[in-house]
Parts: sequence; C-alpha cells; structure tokens
Amino acid sequence: MTTLSPRALNRALLARQCLLDRRPPGLAEALDAIGGIQAQYAPSMYIGLWSRVTGFRRDALTAALEDRSVVQGTLMRVTIHLVSRADYWPFALATRQARRKRWLTAERDAPTPAAMAGAARRLRRALAGGGTLRRPEIDALVGKQRARGVGLWLDMVRVPPSGTWERRRADLYGLAEDWIGPPACDEREGMEHLVRRYLAGFGPATRKDVASFTGVAPAAVRAALDALELERHHTEDGEELLDLPGAPLPDPGTPAPPRLLPTWDATLLIHVRRTGLLSEEHRARIFTTRNPHSDPTFLVDGRVAGTWREERGRIDFSPFARLDRADDRALREEADRLLADVYR
Repeated sequence: MTTLSPRALNRALLARQCLLDRRPPGLAEALDAIGGIQAQYAPSMYIGLWSRVTGFRRDALTAALEDRSVVQGTLMRVTIHLVSRADYWPFALATRQARRKRWLTAERDAPTPAAMAGAARRLRRALAGGGTLRRPEIDALVGKQRARGVGLWLDMVRVPPSGTWERRRADLYGLAEDWIGPPACDEREGMEHLVRRYLAGFGPATRKDVASFTGVAPAAVRAALDALELERHHTEDGEELLDLPGAPLPDPGTPAPPRLLPTWDATLLIHVRRTGLLSEEHRARIFTTRNPHSDPTFLVDGRVAGTWREERGRIDFSPFARLDRADDRALREEADRLLADVYR
C-alpha cells in the first residue's frame, strides 16, 4: 500500500480528467475516460470537453449528439449527464433504483410507485416507435407532478436539438431504447461498470466517495467494489483508497497548466474533496444556496484560483489573489482559444 499526499491525489485527478494534458480527439472516448459530464446547463458540457480534448470545436459535440454516439439523460444523483452511447445503459441500470428512491423521498405527497409505473406505461405508448414529446406535452399526458419523476420509471434521453449550445433548453424527450437500442447488461453488471468508470476518472477514492458520486446506496457500491480486483492506498490520515490496477499516479511535482472549468464541473464536488482542487476556504464562494450550480472557475497549479465569465465576446477573470505574470498570460491565451473554438 502507498500513502498518497493531497498533492499526489490532486495530480492523479487532473491526469485522469485530462486536465494535465488534453486527450486526442474522440468525444465518446473522452467521456468514457472521465466518467461523463454534468449537463444541466448545456454550455457546460461544451466548455468541459473543450478543456479536456485537443482540437475540440463546438459543432463537434452537437454533431455527436445528432449521430447518437453521445447522449444526455438523467443518471447519477438524479442529474442530467452527458455520456457515451456505450455508457448510458450501464449507468442507467446501476442507478435506477437509487434515483427512484431519492425522488420518492424528496417529493412532497409523492405518488405511489404503482402510480408512477402506470404513468410510465402511458408515456411509453405515446413515445413508441421513435416519437418525441416536449415537457409541456408530458405534463398534459400524465400530470405535472408525475411528469417530474416519470423519467425515473421510463428511461428517456434528451433529443437534439434540445440540450445543445444552439438550443439550450433540454425539453425534448425520446425513449432511450429507440434512440440507442436496448440494454446489453443487467443491473449488477452496470454497477460494476459504473464503479470502474468512477475509479478510472476520479480515483484513487474511498468507498464513500464512490457512493457520493453515483448516488447509489453504500451497500450496493460495496458489493460492486468487492467484486473487482483493486489496488489499495492510504491518505495521510489513514483512510483507505481504492483504485484500478495500473491507473495513472503522476509524480506530485508534475506541472499543471492553467485550465478553465464550467459550472458544475465534477472535479469540484464533494466526492473529490480529498484532492484539494477547490480549497475549503473558497468552497462557499463557488457553491452557495443562491448559486447551487456554481460559477465557472479557473485552475492555477491544479487548484481553483478564481472565477471567470464571458460577456459580449470577452472573458473576464476574478482571481482570489494576485496572479503572477506567467499565469495571467497563460490564462488569457486559454480564454482567447475558448472564445474562438466555442463561443464564436
């Protein structure tokens, strides 16, 4: 077993999230490597991939959604994620029961599971054969309250052009089995696949971290982890960390270039607190009750050093502390490339 310092864990996360070095083109492959991207706000997935994939252009992601090599659906933690076509069904099956339980617990005066299953059958008939419906049409069909959760009883994807840079509201739905075909795995296989994807993209990690990211009950996560052959490390505080054999562990001294991150980037959420990308002193400045989706942030030496915003064709930075000249210049070069490749 190896004891890993916070800086070693920081560099491991950056490497696996393609934030040390951008990976070659291939959007589905990039999404597989990083465990998908949250997509509640459509531009975030474009910016997140741009920061991770060499030569990314905005039109490439829209085209990938249209050719169905990547898809958007409600997956981990009942949030919209962009994933590869191959990862959709394993992720959906692995998280299905947990998503339903979370919704039933959170929804005031929630319908019964039987009522939700009935609403799902009605919606399935309306969508069968490749049909699509907008959210208001689903509301009218099954009722607004049931419409809020019916996608947890019926696997649906967001159908382009909705949920794209060009039309950001993700409100057009189709059956996942019609859009990408039926599943080729069961729930157990899906859970093991999801756990492997998490460790590949975010490890080394604790069992609690895996459960936090997936939104799945710790017992189910434990069973999946126990079924895999894994390496074990420790944090400096003695917590056990699990990892895939041979997964990257860069030298802690590896330089980390400045990077721009979108809102809701998964590298900043609680499940990777151990890596120190977002220091606790700054967390409340990024995630607040008034701003739960966060602000776009930028990294300097692998840590969040401030926020940025695009307005009228210009990117402005709000650093937490004064930047040195080299970092400031590198950030502005990144900003110019982002404007050219994505915003224009």
